[in-house]
Amino acid sequence: MASLLTDPLFEISGRGPPPNKNFYHFTVTKSDVIWRWWKISLRTVDRYSKPGELRESHQDFLDDTLLQSEVSMVFGRRILLYTKALCQGHYDYLEHLSDSLLLRIINYLELEDVGQLGRTSRRFRQLCGSEEFWEQAVRRRCNTVSVEVASLALEVGWRSIFFTSKLHLQKLISRRSLEFLMPTTCEQHPYSVGQLFAPPSLVADKHHSDLRLCTL
Repeated sequence: MASLLTDPLFEISGRGPPPNKNFYHFTVTKSDVIWRWWKISLRTVDRYSKPGELRESHQDFLDDTLLQSEVSMVFGRRILLYTKALCQGHYDYLEHLSDSLLLRIINYLELEDVGQLGRTSRRFRQLCGSEEFWEQAVRRRCNTVSVEVASLALEVGWRSIFFTSKLHLQKLISRRSLEFLMPTTCEQHPYSVGQLFAPPSLVADKHHSDLRLCTL
C-alpha cells in the first residue's frame, strides 16, 4: 500500500488571518515537514525581507508545539490534526488513489451505498455523480450496449439511461429515429427527448431495477 502514496503527502497555502498579511505554504512529504512564509508589508523596513523556510522531520514536528500553533492559527485546527496524523503514519490511502481506480471500486457497491459514499466528501460526490461512473454502471450490468443507446446517452446522460426501463428506451430510440428521418417543427413536437426524462432518485426500487436496457 505504501507504493500508492504520492509525494508530497499533503500541501496547502494561504494568507494568515487579519491583521497578518503574510503568505504561508505548508507541505508534508514522506520524510519531512516544510513550513515556508513570505512577509507582505507596506513598511519600507520589510521591503527586502527574504522568504523564510523551516524544515523538520516528522518526529520533530510532533514535538514542536510552536510550529503546530502557527499551523493551527493560519490553516485551522482540522488541518493541524490531519497533518499530525500523517506524521504519525496514519495515511488516508483513498485520497491517493486515481479517479479511474476509485470509479472501478465504486461500481462494485450497491446503489444505496453509492449514495451514502457521495455524501462523505466533495471528491466522492463528484465521482458518484459523474458521467464516467454511470456509463461504467450501465456497461457493467449489460453484455452489450447498442450504438443507439450510446448515442442517446450523449443527449440525456448515462444516469438517465441507467434508470430508464427497457420499454421506454425503445420508444425513445424509435421516436428519435423518426425525428431524423422526418424533421418536424417545434409546434408539432413541443417536447425534446431530454425533457421526457423525469429526474430519477438515486435508489430505484427492486422491480424497476430489473428493467434496465442492455441491448436493443
